[in-house]
Amino acid sequence: MRKLMLWIGLSMLAATAFAATGARARLDAFANGLHALRGDFTQTVYDAHGNITGASHGRFALEAPRLFRWEVTDPYQQLIVADGKKVWVYEPDLQQVTVRDQGATEAHSPLTVLTDLSQLDNEFRASDSGTRDGLEWLRLESRAKDPQFEYAEIGFDAKGPRRMVFKDTLGNRTEIAFSGWQRNPSLAADTFTFVPPKGADVVGDTAPASNGTGAHE
Repeated sequence: MRKLMLWIGLSMLAATAFAATGARARLDAFANGLHALRGDFTQTVYDAHGNITGASHGRFALEAPRLFRWEVTDPYQQLIVADGKKVWVYEPDLQQVTVRDQGATEAHSPLTVLTDLSQLDNEFRASDSGTRDGLEWLRLESRAKDPQFEYAEIGFDAKGPRRMVFKDTLGNRTEIAFSGWQRNPSLAADTFTFVPPKGADVVGDTAPASNGTGAHE
């Protein structure tokens, strides 16, 4: 569950100023010319009764259309890297790496609305959900037959996305706040490359993704 929340929560982020009003208009303006992001996040997870079940902090990097790095630094360590063909999840405390093809699951994730706005109306039902906490909110509901979440919401201020909230199908809620955003930074060549550490237990298929997985060519 923790891995799924981290994956879905990835990339509702960054910083740029624009005059658009309304959450959807702000998303459109924010994504215009966007190809890379870098910054920090704070994530809090609540159960169906509103009790906090976990909190974490870390940093992220994203490069359109399919590359990302999501690194939890506190209170535990976890690294998720998507290289365009594979998704790698490394948990240092367990010395374990999980790997899978990067494919259909990601196509129905809210992160696609930033990296490819053409996917928005195909993959989601999007609607402005009003203003609260000083932010304008965009609500996303997946069109997938078996969605991984009930809904996701992105909160915008005048500079861009500030928060994301999503509720999974079990009633758990995750809130993510973003800070320290850098829009279109120059990212190191190995940012989205992962090589399993020596001695780590690797679970999954490390062979190149086959055609049809949705891997970026």
